[in-house]
Amino acid sequence: MNKLTPQDLWKLEEYAEQRPAFRKKVIAHKKPRKIHLGEHLTLIFEDRLTIQYQVQEMLRIERIFERAAIQEELDSYNPLIPDGSNWKATLLVEYEDVVVRQRMLSELRGLERCLWLQVGDLPRVIAIADEDLERQNEEKTSAVHFLRFELTAEDIRLLSENRELRFGTSHPKAVFQQLASDETRRALLADLA
Repeated sequence: MNKLTPQDLWKLEEYAEQRPAFRKKVIAHKKPRKIHLGEHLTLIFEDRLTIQYQVQEMLRIERIFERAAIQEELDSYNPLIPDGSNWKATLLVEYEDVVVRQRMLSELRGLERCLWLQVGDLPRVIAIADEDLERQNEEKTSAVHFLRFELTAEDIRLLSENRELRFGTSHPKAVFQQLASDETRRALLADLA
């Protein structure tokens, strides 16, 4: 997928006008790109559109309009756009209760290295986590991680033949797996074109 450039973005005043329709479009687009692993873990698979929305929102919130600062945002977010042979996802660890969240983030240390996907009966593809910076310390993991799943040519071939796609985690405190819907598989397959 092509990376975003400043020319792909609306200026702040233009974005203010476009935002309601664009936001609605992105919310609908994200729906099949979400995988829930149990009640508290969510994978959101990113693409050019989801990242464009994220950048536009950051520019809006931070009131960024200088060319260098816009490029800085693009440089931060463009690595989250898939490269044609991989999927990139944001992992959210979500617990509403603050005390429970703190405890679980401690118990889930290393979770980001336990996520996987599997196409048909092929070997699991283990996520590569947090390439930009370490998001856990000696006490806890982070509530947000950025993951990359590198697919083989065989994974891609079988996906195009409508084979099952599963996602999961093998962390001892969070063992889950989820079969992707046909809609999700099709949405993610489009990222590999």
